[in-house]
Amino acid sequence: MSVVCGSIGRVRGAPTILHLDMDAFYASAEQAAKPSLRGKPVIVGGLGPRGVVATASYEARVFGVHSAMAMAQARRLCPNAAYLTPRFSLYRQVSDQVMGLLRALSPLVEPLSLDEAFVDLEAGGTEPRVAVARAVAERLRADIRAVTGLTGSVGLAGSKMLAKIASEQAKPDGLTVIEPGTERELLDPMPVRTLPGVGPATAEALRRVGIHTVAETREAGEAELVRLLGRAHGASLYLMASGRDERPVVAERDAKSISVEDTFDVDVTDRTRVQLEVARLADRCVRRLREAGRSGRTVVIKVRRYDFSTLTRSETLRGPTDDPGVVREAAARLIDGVDTTAGVRLLGVGVSGLADYTQEDLFAQAAQAAEAAQAAEAAQAAHGAVEDPERGSGAEVPEPEGPGAPEAAEGSGRPRVWLPGVDVRHAEYGEGWVQGSGVGRVTVRFEVPWSGPGRVRTFAVDDPELEPGEPLPLVRSPESAEPPESAEPPDPPEPAEPAEHPAGTLSR
Repeated sequence: MSVVCGSIGRVRGAPTILHLDMDAFYASAEQAAKPSLRGKPVIVGGLGPRGVVATASYEARVFGVHSAMAMAQARRLCPNAAYLTPRFSLYRQVSDQVMGLLRALSPLVEPLSLDEAFVDLEAGGTEPRVAVARAVAERLRADIRAVTGLTGSVGLAGSKMLAKIASEQAKPDGLTVIEPGTERELLDPMPVRTLPGVGPATAEALRRVGIHTVAETREAGEAELVRLLGRAHGASLYLMASGRDERPVVAERDAKSISVEDTFDVDVTDRTRVQLEVARLADRCVRRLREAGRSGRTVVIKVRRYDFSTLTRSETLRGPTDDPGVVREAAARLIDGVDTTAGVRLLGVGVSGLADYTQEDLFAQAAQAAEAAQAAEAAQAAHGAVEDPERGSGAEVPEPEGPGAPEAAEGSGRPRVWLPGVDVRHAEYGEGWVQGSGVGRVTVRFEVPWSGPGRVRTFAVDDPELEPGEPLPLVRSPESAEPPESAEPPDPPEPAEPAEHPAGTLSR
């Protein structure tokens, strides 16, 4: 723990705004779930040639791997890492536990993502004193470790901006408190990119006039920043550089849109394939829309061509809908107006103009369910796509289909595909995860979060005793007296190398 020690006004008199950021969340969750990977470099993301790193463990970051990096570059920097496909059902399970702990502290919890949130401790009754806030934060960190087995970094300050800066200073697995009166001493020497809303373009515009630090930004004055960046951005940046951030913690962050997209290993030129992929994406988007209890009025498609040029097209409906048929038809009309003959690198479908109700007839929706299932099956039978986890600031990483390793479409004659890292269950050996697959074989390591490193076994990809599994809790519940049948004792000899997966291999 560290305490960063003249004051800049309009922040609270006590550090009662808390920012929590879980440490290397996806990768840490995978290490906690897979005993054989603890202490080893783990990289989670899209495993195809155009995949992007979603999260790298701290062991992988030593080699220069970071989020949003091309997976191909990550493999060059850290070839011996474990490369795993994301498991969002596990991450949501852990996120729900963490958010529950935060909501026990205050009714004002503002989630920013699965692994990050602001908390207004004062709204929850925490006494506005430094020592009391620090004790609450220390207890929270201990509770998170006990409930999930993972670690989080916590920042405490008098404003949201300063609390987030503090949590960055605390990483990994730490607590930083910015006490009242110490804000300027902390902020002034920091690079201007530290401030919210300063991206590469803004930083370059400031650099050209000799502004590099927060102190230099403030000293430039509001008028100069407005001249350089425009009234809204310049005035906001001046307030941030002066430490004045009056944004409240907002309990509900209303999403403006819901979307999904896929990046393909090979540019898609076949028109029928493009149409099938758009239909599949529309159905996935509607599933996510319904899970959120929302409907939407505007359907949007996104197309990135072979030359990286990107275009969007949208159609606004007469009223909000969560009907898969309506969204699919609108997306089909939009893609019909786009020339894709030269090749498509990425496709996306989204819905915006969200509402909490629909104007569709429920019986009409039910009647179209069978049609939606047929379209999904047809799309699955086409050549598969590799999801790209990079979505830009504030966007969600896409979720793979199904609870675990996906099955081939029924009747397609194609073998099952087992992606590295997904959960499986074997009729004889119990719970495990896919270590790699290829040339008709799949290698599985049988272990659970509370066991030692498990044994490795290889099967045919269509072995009838092997099926997709579900993520287990990372921390074993106290009432579980007997170990599950999947928990095998550690196997001392070094296991055989896993078979290669064409989209990315797990290397020990």
